[in-house]
Amino acid sequence: MIENLRMLFISLLLMSCMRTITSRDSLEVGQSIQDGETLVSAGGSFELGFFSPGIPTNRYLGVWYRDASGNSTIVWVANREIPIQSNSSGVLRLSKKGILQLLNGTNSTIWSSNTSGNTLGNSIAQLLDSGNLVVKNGQSTEEKNFLWQSFDYPCDTLMPGMKLGLNLVTGFDISMSTWKSAEDPAVGEYSIKFDPRGYPQVMQWKGSVKYFRIGTFNGLYFTGYPTQEDEYRQDFVLDKTEVYYKFEILDRSIFYLYKLQPSGTSIGTIWRSQTRTELEHATINGYNGCGSYAFCGSNAICKVDANLASCECLKGYIPKFPRQWNMSNWSDGCVRKTSLDCNDTNSFLWYTDIKVPDTSSSWYNKTMDLKECEKICLKNCSCVAYANLDIRNGGSGCLLWFDKFHFLFNSNYCGLWHFSKKITKILQLNSNEHGNLKKKKVGIAIGATIFGLITSVTIVIMKKSGVAKMIQRNRQRQKVTELPTFDFSVLVKATENFSSSNKLGEGGFGSVYKGTLTNGQELAVKRLSKKSKQGLEEFKNEVALIAKLQHRNLVKLLGCCIQGVEKILIYEYMPNKSLDYFVFDEIRKKMLNWLKRFNIICGIARGLLYLHQDSRLRIIHRDLKTSNILLDANLNPKISDFGLARTFLGDQLEANTNRVAGTYGYMPPEYAVRGQYSMKSDVFSYGVILLELISGKKNREFSDPENYLNLLGHAWRLWTDEKPLELLDEVLKEGCTPLEVKRCIQVGLLCVQQRPEDRPDMSSVVLMLNGEKLLPKPKVPGFYTERGVTPEADSLMENYTLFSANEISITTLYAR
Repeated sequence: MIENLRMLFISLLLMSCMRTITSRDSLEVGQSIQDGETLVSAGGSFELGFFSPGIPTNRYLGVWYRDASGNSTIVWVANREIPIQSNSSGVLRLSKKGILQLLNGTNSTIWSSNTSGNTLGNSIAQLLDSGNLVVKNGQSTEEKNFLWQSFDYPCDTLMPGMKLGLNLVTGFDISMSTWKSAEDPAVGEYSIKFDPRGYPQVMQWKGSVKYFRIGTFNGLYFTGYPTQEDEYRQDFVLDKTEVYYKFEILDRSIFYLYKLQPSGTSIGTIWRSQTRTELEHATINGYNGCGSYAFCGSNAICKVDANLASCECLKGYIPKFPRQWNMSNWSDGCVRKTSLDCNDTNSFLWYTDIKVPDTSSSWYNKTMDLKECEKICLKNCSCVAYANLDIRNGGSGCLLWFDKFHFLFNSNYCGLWHFSKKITKILQLNSNEHGNLKKKKVGIAIGATIFGLITSVTIVIMKKSGVAKMIQRNRQRQKVTELPTFDFSVLVKATENFSSSNKLGEGGFGSVYKGTLTNGQELAVKRLSKKSKQGLEEFKNEVALIAKLQHRNLVKLLGCCIQGVEKILIYEYMPNKSLDYFVFDEIRKKMLNWLKRFNIICGIARGLLYLHQDSRLRIIHRDLKTSNILLDANLNPKISDFGLARTFLGDQLEANTNRVAGTYGYMPPEYAVRGQYSMKSDVFSYGVILLELISGKKNREFSDPENYLNLLGHAWRLWTDEKPLELLDEVLKEGCTPLEVKRCIQVGLLCVQQRPEDRPDMSSVVLMLNGEKLLPKPKVPGFYTERGVTPEADSLMENYTLFSANEISITTLYAR
């Protein structure tokens, strides 16, 4: 009897949680929906209802897009700032005046639409197939009959048909803003909106501070961000009453959402509209420096090479503060070498492939042609540059800049926009100016002689004071690094004095901090610990090695700092931290589906192949592990931490060391016991990582209670018992390809074989992962022991586990 009552209670509870109405797409006056009920768009893609993003007792009314797999993406929230505190008390109703009202359990209105004045009583609230929640008169679908629409109040999502803009008369602002966090939809730190000053442009803000400049519309697209005209239609409207932008997708077979994340980055997702199957999902991290506000300061061009931004002064300009400029701190920009005379000797220098500067202090005219534009700029002493307003049909309109400007961006995607910068004609020498040129050459020669004399005297003084030795050491360091150097004070400011809140992690080298330069560029700052067993040699080793490496699956070194006792490396910032942060966490591992894990498996393999075979130097990493695999914004893997790496010359295949350093659990037997390392050492470490990725378990921490096996031994036992798929992480069992998983397990076991000569090289591994040919049968893996098999095996296992207590430390073991 008690059991029957318990089952009845559970059934009633489930029914209350799942109560849903899916046949309605609209509300008439007097009707309402309650918690557990939904409105559904006619096409079924969008739903309106109540949800809890984080704290279960906080409920919100929102609209979400539901894909074929049942996943929901929230696109709009009504009561962002005021959650409903009860799980089942929310009610949405449409009043007689055509006002949507959201009520809580005490019948208090916590949110309402701002519609008013409708006394006919025939209003309808409807969820359209576009995801737009509207209140309208009767059944009309024309926008002019909408009394209110959610598209006028975006949250963190921009959808087709939704405007982003500003009413220039009333000041009504249609802009995007992030959630405060993934669990709190309240207005967050970042927003995207139009800046109406000068020629209107779209900006991203961090609070009240300009953070990123998306740019101006050139008639076809935002300059620097071209789109396929057969896929999208983009509308930009600018008149006396309003300015706005919106886009439509012409390809009806797809649907697209653009979502701004709490971190300030964004995610673009494309689905096949008919089946609602996800086609592409990518984190859009376009803030590579060149878009960051004031990254290059004024009168400079930003360039991107291999995803690394840098700045250079325009012709005729020099850095305002050369010392900071040489340390890659470009935010103060450039100044003229000589002042610009206000007379008829001025001319213009043309630039192409340029994303034009900040237009907030510009002047524009829609009808003026380019020749008239040039004449006006020449007549105005403060005018420094001009360009077309619209690039279509050969160009039209006039855009002028005054005094100085920011954000010149050199890019292959900006091609059609020509930009003209004012210079002085006297720089263009003719036959009558040869005499002046000769005088200038004499002046330069005298200047060089005087500078040389001063330098010689200075060197004599410094030798006596011992400063010359310091300069010589600095020159040697610069020769070793061949990298940009950062001033220590710049890094202190960037990391907020190496605060614990900015700490990303630590290892044998020391701690790694997130840093943000004054121009907004994010860095990973790796600071050598004073207590670290790694010293200057390991530091120089890492700098010398990685500075010469360029591969998409290797982390990029941006610079270094050697100042006093401080030894610091500066890397590109990886927003998704390291592989172990995801794969060994019960919650975050769900973000790595099989497709993403397979991409990571292949990416690491390609990176290692480059190190072993394709780079100028043959490099053995010697400390490959999950925590040294960093993940970029798109979860692509990048191998990091080359402090223990070694180079092989010519045909050298292996080497020995008396100092074994690395991380137990990833070391092969021949290295851990005899100090012998080779490319096959890295292959073994890669095999461990591969099996950890598949299983979601750490090799060092896994223990099979029945057979006393580590992860490698457990994988081997399952393989020999013809049950390899039992190794697969539970969260991967849906959505994976069993044959692909089995092949990866086999490759992993081939990589961790006991004898180095049995292991494949990385070129074979890459082919194995992406091929269909039969693979060789793996042999017994390294450290495969069962208690009591042999005394030697037991001794080896004891030694192996004895030194594996601290993964983050670098342990030294002298070979026997």
